[in-house]
Formats: sequence, C-alpha cells, structure tokens
Amino acid sequence: MLTGLDLLAAGESAAQRVRGTNVAVLAHPASVTRDLVHAVDVLIGQGARLKVVFGPEHGFGGEAQDMIGVEDARDRHGIPVRSLYGQDFSALVPRDEDLADVELLVIDLQDVGARYYTFVWTALLAARKCHQLGKRVLVLDRPNPIGGAPSCVEGQRQRPGYLSFVGLEALPIRHSLTLGEILAWRADEEGIPPEQLEIAAVRGWAREEHATAWDRPFIMPSPNMPTYHTALVYPGGCLLEGTNLSEGRGTTRPFEIFGAPWLDGKKLAHDFHTLEYAGVRVRPLTFQPMFHKHAGQICGGVQVHVDDPATFRPVACYVALVALAHKQDPERFRFRMERYEFVDDIPAFDLLTGDDEARALIATGAAAHDVAQVVSRLRNGDLEIVRSARESLDRRTC
Repeated sequence: MLTGLDLLAAGESAAQRVRGTNVAVLAHPASVTRDLVHAVDVLIGQGARLKVVFGPEHGFGGEAQDMIGVEDARDRHGIPVRSLYGQDFSALVPRDEDLADVELLVIDLQDVGARYYTFVWTALLAARKCHQLGKRVLVLDRPNPIGGAPSCVEGQRQRPGYLSFVGLEALPIRHSLTLGEILAWRADEEGIPPEQLEIAAVRGWAREEHATAWDRPFIMPSPNMPTYHTALVYPGGCLLEGTNLSEGRGTTRPFEIFGAPWLDGKKLAHDFHTLEYAGVRVRPLTFQPMFHKHAGQICGGVQVHVDDPATFRPVACYVALVALAHKQDPERFRFRMERYEFVDDIPAFDLLTGDDEARALIATGAAAHDVAQVVSRLRNGDLEIVRSARESLDRRTC
C-alpha cells in the first residue's frame, strides 16, 4: 500500500506539481513515508521551494494536548512554522500573509476515521482559504486506519445548528472515508475546480483493510492516539469528552480506559455485557490519570477490549457505556457544559453526537441500548454522502 506521500517520494505525477514551486505544507508527525521520511524532507528532496509549514491541533510536532493553543515557531531547516490552532476560531485558518509567496499548499495529515478528529476540518479550512486566494492545493491522501468498508459507517450526521470544529460539515460519526475523499466531496460541493484541488490517491489499499494490514508502523498522529486500537475505539471513546468521566488521558491507553473516582467498574462491566454487543468485551479495573480529568485520583472504570474489529460498533458501545455510567450514579455523573472547541452555548456531548436527543434520553434514565440506537443509527441520506465523497475523489486524482 502506497500513500500519496509515498508516490510523491517515488517521483510520480504528484512530484511534478511541487518541483520548482513555492510550496506550503500542512503536516504533523504522522506525515511520513513507509520508510519514515517526513513530508518536509520529501518535498525539499523533490525540489520544492518550501516557504512555510502549517501545523494543525496538537502542533506540527504533535506535542500539545487537546484544546491547547499552539505558538508559531521554526522547524529544523529554519522554515517558519505557523500554528493553525490557537485561542479562537479565527486562528484555525491560514493568514493571507503566510500564503502570499505560496503557489501550492500540500496537505498530508493522517485522519483516524471519526468526524470529530479535527485534522480534516483544519485541512478543509486551509483549502477554502487557498481557493479564496487563487492558490492550488495538493492532498497527499492516506487510508482510513479503521477501514473504509460501507458496512462500518455508523452514527447519524449532525442536525442543523450542531456544526462545529468537531464536525464542520454534516457527516456520519464513523464515516469510512479518507481525508482526501472528504476534501474532494467538499470541493465539488463548494465549486472548487479540479485543477485547483488535486488528490494523490492511495494506491493498493483494499477498503476493508485496517491499519494492521498495512505492513508499516502506525505513527501517532496526536498525543492521545498512540495505537491502531486507540483509533478503533475512538469514534465511540471521544464521546467521553462530553462528560465528567476520564477518557483515560494521562494513562497509556486513552479512550480504551475510562472511568471516575465514583464509578464501580465491576458493575459497569456486568451491566454492559448483558447487552450482548458483538466483537467487544470490557474489563473492570482501577487507574490513576496523571493529568486531565481526575488527575492523581484513583478511578474505577473499565478497559474496552475489541475481539473482532469487523463486528465491533464503537459508537453504539460507548453510548451504552455512558448511559450505564449515568444510571449508576446520576448525582455525580454530569455532562460537560464548559466551552468546548470554541463553542460556549452547546454542550459538548450534543456537538459530538450531532444533536441533543441522546443527552436528553440519558438524563431521563432511558435504557442504554435504546440510547445507543438513537446515536448509532443512520438516517436517509447519510450513506449517500459517503458514496458521493468516494466518487468525488476519482474526479480529482492526479
């Protein structure tokens, strides 16, 4: 399997776009070839005149934790590094002056297959800015580490009023798409011509394959995405950010491990297993997060163990777990009401699930399985969006 960056490094058609060209690159630590050469070095080696480097949330070097603003810097070559994640929404978009001497923006970001992973939205905002300024964009695509099979699509699109930086456009939660497919779809929808946004598509990837079949290392794209298994549970596990449950940040297994000081992990595991979800088991445990929620406190909770990635449905499973945790102690469980990804007036759980229905059901004590069905279901048009995105890629492959 060869990514867009692999093809560029091999001197194929994508390389012709960058040679002798004033280039900017939007990249992060996972922007490497199968031989672990970073995109910056590949571009310079292919004769690009690299003018500026952009870094998404967590920074170009991937050091920053979630929702922490990142400062500008310079890379080891002395090239300016501009942060596309700051203190407000305007900081997410490249500045005109940073693109003034740039002819082509190259985007190489590893997505993980969930609509709330923000890299794809950073890429979309950058592509929109380039369209506005008359600059070209080349997307070096990468496969979806948790598979691209249509049968894996899970979770409704957001309703009107619930778009945010954890979902700038309406898309299923687990979308089974690549970053390039999403950008191609949006480019078609927004009238960006194919010659202005091109995709170096992945070669040799069977859509049903997960990262375990790639014959290359899984590179951490962000500090709390250390393994393929983290990515596999993330479409469900990220929903924990909308609650006061620790999602395991500050442990070595974020999103797989979660809990709270008041939670009875043994009871939670027992109650979950009565629901008989396929492909997954949960194990009670105690843990102590070193930072973030409940830092330094002993928490009861569970670890999610996926036995069969093909049948595991992360959204349904984690929504059920959240509902069961609420039912266990409604007085101490709470939903996050503080500012979340630049939004002050909508609860984080609603932004993540796509509306307020699931949160309202959990608050009334609805059955966990019923709440899970509400969030994980697909509505009319959800799969059509996915098909459209895949077709859009074909029209823009260079």
